[in-house]
Amino acid sequence: MKEQKEYLQDIAEIKSLMEKSTRFLSLSGISGILIGIYALLGVGVVHFLMGFDSRLNSTEALDGLKGNSDLSAVVILAVVILLLSLSTGYWFSYQKAMSVGQKMWNSTSRTMMWHFMVPLAMGGCMMLLLLSKGMYEWLAPLSLLFYGLGLYSVSKFTFSELRGLGWLEMGLGLVGLCFPSTGLWCWALGFGVGHIVYGYFIHHKYEK
Repeated sequence: MKEQKEYLQDIAEIKSLMEKSTRFLSLSGISGILIGIYALLGVGVVHFLMGFDSRLNSTEALDGLKGNSDLSAVVILAVVILLLSLSTGYWFSYQKAMSVGQKMWNSTSRTMMWHFMVPLAMGGCMMLLLLSKGMYEWLAPLSLLFYGLGLYSVSKFTFSELRGLGWLEMGLGLVGLCFPSTGLWCWALGFGVGHIVYGYFIHHKYEK
């Protein structure tokens, strides 16, 4: 009986070592929560301070926004949120990797980054094209859709729960494409609430 327990323990240790060598497990739940908060704050600024009126259809709302402040201010805000989110994600992941003795930049993380960046790069190119043509109402839904594709793509290299968040983002992106006037609120649900719930779950499941 004792030998059987030792055998099962050895198998569990081997499985754990194999998982650590093939999966990047340093994603931080706290960073997910903070990124969600950044997104909700950004939506609040756009809606309450910059004059975006979700009761209007997308084109009318954006026309009002441009008259009130300037569409470029929204683009700048989006870039700031993106950079802040990337910096937060990197910092907390780096700290977590150091605490468990895992390298932040290894073959697994490089592969994961590649799978994540390809959908984002294609989505970014499409969004820039639409932005240049004044088709602003599709930007929020498409950002959700391509971001969700990126999350789904990298979920096999890290926590499997990331796949569920990817499906949520893609689903909300499709809703936003079907109903453009809901794009801002779909974005708030996906990038804001979705990240907070995911981050809270990851933190309590793997980091406590």
